[in-house]
Amino acid sequence: MAGLRLGPLLRHIDGASSASSPSATVWVEATRPCAAEVRCADGAGGTARTFQVAGHHYALIPVTGLTAGAETAYEVFLDGTRVWPQPDSRFPPSVIRLPAPGKGVDGDSEDGSDGDSDSDSDDGGVLRIAFGSCRWAAPPAGESDPVGPDALHGLAARIAADPAAARPDVLLLLGDQVYADEVSDATKARIRARRGLADPPGAEVADFEEYTWLYDESWGDPEVRWLLSTVPTCMVFDDHDVIDDWNTSAAWLADMRATPWWRERILSGLMSYWVYQQLGNLSPAELAADPLYAAVCAQPDGTDALRAFACRADADPASVRWSYRRDFGRTRLLMVDSRAARVLAEDGRAMLDPDEDAWLRAQALDDPGSYDHLLIGTSLPWLLPPLVHDAEAWNAALCRGERGARWARFGEKLRRAADLEHWAAFPGSFAALAGLIAEAGTGPAAPASVLVLSGDVHHAYVAEPRWREGPGPDARVLQLTCSPVHNSIPLSIRAGFRLGWSAVARAVGRRLARHGRCAHPPVDWRKLGGPWFGNQLMSLELRGRSARLRLEQARGNDVLTTVAESELTP
Repeated sequence: MAGLRLGPLLRHIDGASSASSPSATVWVEATRPCAAEVRCADGAGGTARTFQVAGHHYALIPVTGLTAGAETAYEVFLDGTRVWPQPDSRFPPSVIRLPAPGKGVDGDSEDGSDGDSDSDSDDGGVLRIAFGSCRWAAPPAGESDPVGPDALHGLAARIAADPAAARPDVLLLLGDQVYADEVSDATKARIRARRGLADPPGAEVADFEEYTWLYDESWGDPEVRWLLSTVPTCMVFDDHDVIDDWNTSAAWLADMRATPWWRERILSGLMSYWVYQQLGNLSPAELAADPLYAAVCAQPDGTDALRAFACRADADPASVRWSYRRDFGRTRLLMVDSRAARVLAEDGRAMLDPDEDAWLRAQALDDPGSYDHLLIGTSLPWLLPPLVHDAEAWNAALCRGERGARWARFGEKLRRAADLEHWAAFPGSFAALAGLIAEAGTGPAAPASVLVLSGDVHHAYVAEPRWREGPGPDARVLQLTCSPVHNSIPLSIRAGFRLGWSAVARAVGRRLARHGRCAHPPVDWRKLGGPWFGNQLMSLELRGRSARLRLEQARGNDVLTTVAESELTP
């Protein structure tokens, strides 16, 4: 009999729009090949056969027949046997909550052709979006937690305690959903038993099978498992989903490709990301048109088809797009791949390859006036503390040879040691994003806000740019950074990030920029809030053209406490 190994995860939600009927997708992993089915209390549902990758069995179940504006509990069946909710569950039923017609999470696509543009959201017109990044799996119940309480546990506890209360319409996980290079003691023990730790990569994930252990550990956590079954999610990777400093430079990549273990690591990382995260980011229409998904599902074992895709993505990153668009009524979300899409050659470094950059521009500028808020999700912050920004721009100048070969060698060593590889380390891309934000945010059809949502840096802050030339965009533009969900940051790094915003740090940064002969960026910026340290989540409440921000931190006993709250737009 088939069992439920992992899931269910409620992923994509479509409300009623002119181009689609209400639907959802639910992701599961089963213990054997089977028919997976979702049955809803109101008679809606859907079925899908599992597909196989590397001996594992998955299904992404499209759920149709849903009623816009309704909430319905659902159950999961494998070969006709109910496997969810679990018999001894202490949590409320998992639900699919859809907004009323024209009032919420509406259709999406990469080209935006099926988005609804004449709504706000449900619950009095409020759209709620929570976001964060960087989550180590929490230890099992009863074990001490070295990095403190998990913010996702706090969110799960709140929703479970009052299922009818306000909850996120969608949860954005902005990178480092798993840590392939920093495994738990339990996973290390499994690796030791399987292959030992003497040979590289030692106590790190080596292949697809070991990646599945990371997801088992992270998403099998009871609180998180239930939370992900009842709150829709959008995800994107960052470096630790593969390895720290992934694609930091061409020299780094050449060094990694020279190792005997890297190829299996990167292929397994891309394959597992596609299965566990990227598939659920796609709409049913996109899935139906995806040749890779069709190929994997059509074969008794889709491993070879998926591996061939991963080989192509590794050899020619520009041939694959991991970025995607979601339209939530009159809020547009562009989730941007800031890892795999990079151009690494020192004479042409860019955060996004030309096709990716063109895609981002097209999505941001598509149908102006059809959205009130533009959200750009990128795992790496666009705006950093000024000292950090200037240090990264200076380092990039050294590495491309502005001060000669000796300084270039020093710059590469420093870049890797200090993780100097955010948007600031790609000055052309930094400026291009500033220009796109200004263009999208200016004019009579401008949105009320353009908000850059990021994580990665293990603290939270709010920063506001000011354009050096001209009045700047009409929209309110902010960098909103929030991490970690469940991780730590050394005291020395905390002190550095605090210092990075100071007047002294700005003066030091300017000296570094002069030494590197760096051009002035098109914007300067100020900190409006933070830095805040701790395990935390940010949330946006969007109503019409108004936006409100809340930062909550995890406390003991699975409690989230508000530490900051502000109106972003009137």
